[in-house]
Amino acid sequence: MPFLQLEQHSLHYRLDGADDGRPWLVFCNSLGTDLRMWDGQVEALGRHFRILRYDRRGHGLSSAPPPPFTLAELADDVLALMDHLAIGRARFCGLSIGGLVGQWLAITAGHRFDAFVFCATAARIGSPASWQDRIDAVLSGGLSPLMAGTAERWFTAHLRSDAPETVRQFMTTFAQTSVDGYIGCCAALRDADLRPDLGRIQQPVLAISGKEDLVCVASDLDLIAASVQHGRHLSLPGRHIVNVESPDPFNAALIDFLVA
Repeated sequence: MPFLQLEQHSLHYRLDGADDGRPWLVFCNSLGTDLRMWDGQVEALGRHFRILRYDRRGHGLSSAPPPPFTLAELADDVLALMDHLAIGRARFCGLSIGGLVGQWLAITAGHRFDAFVFCATAARIGSPASWQDRIDAVLSGGLSPLMAGTAERWFTAHLRSDAPETVRQFMTTFAQTSVDGYIGCCAALRDADLRPDLGRIQQPVLAISGKEDLVCVASDLDLIAASVQHGRHLSLPGRHIVNVESPDPFNAALIDFLVA
């Protein structure tokens, strides 16, 4: 398993797709998940791209520096991986906090990317007070009390009933996330508001919402698509982890948008 060792933490990553000069695609996970959340995308997108997936600091097999984290630090992890692997330019797809990381990269390091897909995200997710409450709750009681509510926010009742093993795997990963990694990312979410800067994003953007997502509603993705210079919004069946709820239309949308 490959790791990139940085000054205060290590990043676990995985490469998929043939190493034959095809363009790069970077996937960026949501809070409380690991790189396996994109398993349903690898086969279809790997026919067109060399894929980089990684575990965010404090998630999966990646270690965590002391919290709190900033959105800039989370984005710097992506650039550090790209530099380590000599990736000059890439396409990017991120979900939830991964989409916020992508927005930061599009605003501050857009010259490194050809196109962006922002999924189930917003330029301002929640409120500072709500994220501070989440941090305080996790510091007091750990992640276990959040399990049931998280599963309901992430997946529709239909998927929870028809694919219980998928849900179980996601929730096991959530439970194994380090407290430092989780609250560090909550701090980044607490402090991030990119709404004033969306108009600076020049690269093509596809914003994808889940039709039943209660975390980042469709209007959040509408705002992103309308605010960037070249954006459009697509809504697919599902809640927050929309790539798992609607894998086939999700994959088709990415291929249609990202393949030149």
